[in-house]
Amino acid sequence: MSNMRKNIILLGIMCMLMSLGLSAQSVKREFRGAWIQCVNGQFQGMGTQQMQKTLAYQLDELQKDGANAIIFQVRPACDALYESSIEPWSHFLTGVQGKAPVPYWDPLQWMIDECHKRGMELHAWINPYRAKTKSSYMLASNHIVTKHPEWSFRYDGLVVMNPALQENRDYICKVVEDIVKRYDIDGLHIDDYFYPYPVAGVDIPDDAQYKADPQGFSNRGDWRRYQVDLLIEQLNTTIHRVKPWVKFGVSPFGIYRNKANDPEGSRTRGLQNYDDLYADVIKWIDNGWVDYTVPQLYWQIGHPAADYAELVKWWNDHAAARPLFIGEDVERTVKFPDPEQPSRNQLPAKMKYHAELPGIQGTVLWYAKAAVDNVGNYGTNLRQVYWKKPALQPLMPHLCDKAPKKVRKLKPLRIANQQVLFWTPPKGTAWQNEAVRYVVYHFAKGEPVNLDDASHIVCITADCHHEIVGEPGRYVYYVTALNRLANESRPVKAKVTVKEKEPQS
Repeated sequence: MSNMRKNIILLGIMCMLMSLGLSAQSVKREFRGAWIQCVNGQFQGMGTQQMQKTLAYQLDELQKDGANAIIFQVRPACDALYESSIEPWSHFLTGVQGKAPVPYWDPLQWMIDECHKRGMELHAWINPYRAKTKSSYMLASNHIVTKHPEWSFRYDGLVVMNPALQENRDYICKVVEDIVKRYDIDGLHIDDYFYPYPVAGVDIPDDAQYKADPQGFSNRGDWRRYQVDLLIEQLNTTIHRVKPWVKFGVSPFGIYRNKANDPEGSRTRGLQNYDDLYADVIKWIDNGWVDYTVPQLYWQIGHPAADYAELVKWWNDHAAARPLFIGEDVERTVKFPDPEQPSRNQLPAKMKYHAELPGIQGTVLWYAKAAVDNVGNYGTNLRQVYWKKPALQPLMPHLCDKAPKKVRKLKPLRIANQQVLFWTPPKGTAWQNEAVRYVVYHFAKGEPVNLDDASHIVCITADCHHEIVGEPGRYVYYVTALNRLANESRPVKAKVTVKEKEPQS
């Protein structure tokens, strides 16, 4: 093939990538998550073996799609999808709150093991305030509402732990501390349920608390926001006191404030975190109380009241002081056509925004099963285009900016008819410099070395070895070490000659 033809083909590939919002150099660091929820009842009464089989299949498919993090719902309504001495087994696991699964297992521990085996982070997702959904079921004798009904209130069929009570803040933090202490989670995640979503004509029954102690606030909204602020700050302190590397993330409703209420708000007309849910998310980011934020931008580009294009830019401009990931609705994304190219859905246009806006460092899919089911070829596009190459987690220097030392004794060895790259972990004295995973890079001999280009990453692994596969030739491999927050060591190089495999006798 002539050089001119090669250049034409290369130019065509680059143009295609640019049209998809990508560059010729693959992104090296990106949060690629998916929510796996239980509150919709998808696992209720499924049984241990079937639920494990279902989850394993979802994790396998998400791994093929390129996901590197799972956000797994473990506390939907002051009950647990894990072994707890504080709260009862969840109704959404066994169908009866307080009933242990049979055969016995611990879904959170199982998910941690399975995610880590696949090189994924596991973030434990809790709902702090919701004590009972609108579903009809009996509360267990050890449920917090059974023991302390005075700590909660009823609202439109829900039971909600009263955010104004310090007893509830302490209780929620006690539950979180127990999870963080006993489980090797990578993150603790809360969603968009703070004060309940408002229902016309239904008042939140907190008059008694406000009148008894307005805490210097003359405005009820400011007072409610302060109650939630106190919990977020206390949660942040609790998590990082126990394990400084565990990330605290929040996934708020997609509109912070409308411009009609705040000149700094978005050009939208919808429910607001600040005014309706009493969640001052931007304050939490600016004060350093959360480690990452995932606004739920579930609308389509061109939505008349909540335009995705407007909102994704707004969050990029206002919330990037800490890592910002975008919550994407898989089904809605593929349902609506691209306004500029109606022959295709909105996935390419949305991914282009992610690539072009500098504050966005990742995506979380709502919900995992929709991607696994490959609705509208969403999963296929992830694995073939957007998440084709592995990615490291975004850096969080506010938690740790130290990296492990280099790996030791890197060398290729031939075992039987296969070449394997082996190395020894670096010596670490604390979690900041302890290696937990490794990155293997691959270059042809003479090829320019650029470790910032993820297209050269062969794998991200917890093992201290890598099987070398590929066409015969001379190559250069680099191996780096990662700590718990994906801070990367300096590389170590090994030259490898891949020979023709000897025929099997």
